[in-house]
Amino acid sequence: MYISSWSGGKDSCFACYQAGAKGYNVSYLLNFISTEYKRVSFHGTEARLIQLQAEAMGIPLLQKETTPSGYEKEFKEAVKSLIPNGGGGMVFGDIYLEEHKEWTERVCRELGIKAVEPLWLRDQEGVILEFIDAGFEATIVSAKADLFDASWLGRKVDREFLGYLKEKNIDLCGENGEYHTLVTAAPLFKKRIEITRSQPIRRDGFWFLDTIEYSLL
Repeated sequence: MYISSWSGGKDSCFACYQAGAKGYNVSYLLNFISTEYKRVSFHGTEARLIQLQAEAMGIPLLQKETTPSGYEKEFKEAVKSLIPNGGGGMVFGDIYLEEHKEWTERVCRELGIKAVEPLWLRDQEGVILEFIDAGFEATIVSAKADLFDASWLGRKVDREFLGYLKEKNIDLCGENGEYHTLVTAAPLFKKRIEITRSQPIRRDGFWFLDTIEYSLL
C-alpha cells in the first residue's frame, strides 16, 4: 500500500499524480493540521478544504493534528496506523531541498517503507508548465508579504504568475516557503472546489487567504 503525504498544495498533488503514472497505487492521503489552528501549517488551509479534496478524489483521508515539537513522533504513529507491518511506501512532493529528502528517507527507512519522490531534481519551470498543461488548477493561499502583495491571494498558478516569479527571481515552485497553494481542480479529481468568498489576511510577515465560502461542484 502507498500513502500520499498530502498538504493540499500543488507539489503534493502533482507528486501523487506522477506516482500513479509510474504504477504506484495510492490508497490513502495523509494530512497534518496544527493542533492550535486546525489548519495546514504554513499553508493556512482549513481542514475542511483538505477533506473536500479527498472527497473529490475518492481516496480515503487520514487527517491528524500535530505540534511542531512532536511532529516526527506523530507522523510515525499516523503512518503505522495505516501500514502497521511496514512494506509499501509513501509519496512526497520534494523537488530539491536535500534536508527534506534526507528526513523523509530516514523516517521511511525506520518505518520499513519506501520513500517515493516523483518530482525530485526535476526542472522547476518544467514542473509548473506540465502541471498547468495537464489541467491542474491551484489557488495561491499564502505568500511572503515581502515578495507578494495581497492581490496575488486567490489567483491561480498560471503562466502570468510564472512570469512574475521569473521577473522577481523568486523560487519558481516556492520550495522555501515563498508561497503555498490549494489545488481546486485536477485530473485526479472527479469534482472541483469552488471558492466563492474569501479575503486576504496578513500575519507574521505572510499573506493568508481566509476562505469564507466554498463548495464542491
